Amino acid sequence: MTRVGNDSLLASLMAAVEARPDDVALRVHLARMLLLKGRTTEAAEHARAALSAGPSDADAKELLRDVEEALVDETPVSEPIAGRGEHERDSTGPQGSDTIASRRGPVTLADVAGLEVVKARLETEFLAPARNPELAARYGKAATGGLLLYGPPGCGKTYIARALAGELGAGFFPVSSATVVSAFPGESARYLAEIFDEARRNTPVMLFFDEVDAIAFKREQMSSAAWLRSLVNQFLSELDGFSSNSGVFVVGATNAPWDVDPAMLRPGRFDRTVAVLPPDEPARIAIFGSHVRGRPVADLDMRRLAKLTDGFSGADIAHVVEEASSQAFTRAMKSGREEPADMSMMEGAIKDVRPSVKSWLEQAKNHVLFSNRDGMLDDLATYMRTRRML
Repeated sequence: MTRVGNDSLLASLMAAVEARPDDVALRVHLARMLLLKGRTTEAAEHARAALSAGPSDADAKELLRDVEEALVDETPVSEPIAGRGEHERDSTGPQGSDTIASRRGPVTLADVAGLEVVKARLETEFLAPARNPELAARYGKAATGGLLLYGPPGCGKTYIARALAGELGAGFFPVSSATVVSAFPGESARYLAEIFDEARRNTPVMLFFDEVDAIAFKREQMSSAAWLRSLVNQFLSELDGFSSNSGVFVVGATNAPWDVDPAMLRPGRFDRTVAVLPPDEPARIAIFGSHVRGRPVADLDMRRLAKLTDGFSGADIAHVVEEASSQAFTRAMKSGREEPADMSMMEGAIKDVRPSVKSWLEQAKNHVLFSNRDGMLDDLATYMRTRRML
């Protein structure tokens, strides 16, 4: 693999990948950073290696698609940029290197089925101020600051973040705690600063912090981990960079919003919160349709399947389709011909798959009842009341 220069974060990620070449997550994070820096060819090498090591890994597949798109759209730095699409722009990064082109992504909120209330909130609270900062300011709406998406795992927080980036015509760069957290004092804060610096050189871009509570944990609950405190402090400092963060959209996602440091939720930081809860019926119909596409299936009553999976997450529905498809494949192996997955197989799989969000909702209920003084969990409280859980 090609060396990536003297950048400390990249050098550390490269060293980690060399030590653990089959670690898919590490390769994905390294490739994402290379892609953000515009080192598309190197990113492609690592993307292919990640997919080779984990052929079924969803993040690796998604990464390769992004890299291939960047390879198609990439214009050499020596060529004029005239003729690029309206959602693309070019700038020059450190040492004159070309940077990733920020273009309208392939996913927008129109691709998110159902969840109309959530999409309306996102439009009003996040997208409208970002698109019209001067008008938003006149009405007292903040155009700066971040967005925190919270809810049970498997309900589409990452997909919604990608859709928001598409709406804004921004590049999408996911950051996980594995990319940032280091056991060596001071390194985590430095890595985080480098990620923000690189994002500021490549605007417009969305930084998406998955499991943001891992790097924004409540400091009051930290005992002697001084390096974790410095990481949270650095994060707060980066979010407070109003003038320098123009064109950098910050979105965090968490399954445990009650573990996020309260300082992170103040104005200008993650000051807007939206609950992403189990998909509603239109969304479940679309999720079933997405997962059965291209598979041998009989005529399926999607509306009935959606009704039977009320309270299931998107990941649960994917599991249902996988289970039914496995049954059909077993039959096909025995019969020697293609056997479609039918309604009986789907309904049987639904009975066998336990909704994964049930335990999360039980845990969240205590926080809604006893620690929602600031109203952060109001969306979740409304959802629970409509389902008579409160």
